Amino acid sequence: MGARKILITDDEARMRRLVGDFLKKEGYAVIEAADGNQALDRFHQDKEINLIILDVMMPGCDGWTVCREIRRTSGIPIIMLTARGEESDELYGFGLGVDEYIAKPFSLKILSARVQALLRRAENNLDVKSFNGLDIDEIGRYVYVDGEKVDLSPKEFELLLYLAENAGRALSRDQILNAVWDYDYYGDARTVDTHVKKLRLKLGARSEIIQTVRGLGYRFEVRK
Repeated sequence: MGARKILITDDEARMRRLVGDFLKKEGYAVIEAADGNQALDRFHQDKEINLIILDVMMPGCDGWTVCREIRRTSGIPIIMLTARGEESDELYGFGLGVDEYIAKPFSLKILSARVQALLRRAENNLDVKSFNGLDIDEIGRYVYVDGEKVDLSPKEFELLLYLAENAGRALSRDQILNAVWDYDYYGDARTVDTHVKKLRLKLGARSEIIQTVRGLGYRFEVRK
């Protein structure tokens, strides 16, 4: 396995060089982008990028726009850099799907530690499942559709997670009922249909990922 590759995007050449030189010494491969449009080009052209460090304030296509566009198709770790440390900015960034938020000036050692932690989490792939614009964070219990957070009830989240964990399998209503509502639940299969209907509405453009299997139940299907 080669060195893990990091894309650094900042309109300040000095900042790109400072961060890039440090991460190279830490054993990472580094590529640079001087603005948001260049970052998107680099990201779409290079499928080996493992993590993105992204400045918020850039002329033209800013960091928010880049993050939003990337989150339409990818759950790649993103660290956002900003000269501002306002809570509203951080909340907005996390809502877009930012993984870490670091205010300038910052410690390069701290940045490196966060890079390492995010890469380890991504490689373990234990807590985030990504499916063509749908991201499910099992630990945080968050769901994002094309980068936008979707609010689900506890049962809706458990239903979606169960379907995703069994992607490609046709599941009967009874199977789903027993797995999500437990064997002690006294109800009928219409409960599953009701929750699937609500879940599809909330998933919006990604609702087709839950397919109906006529006469049986449902299948979580990721189409290429």
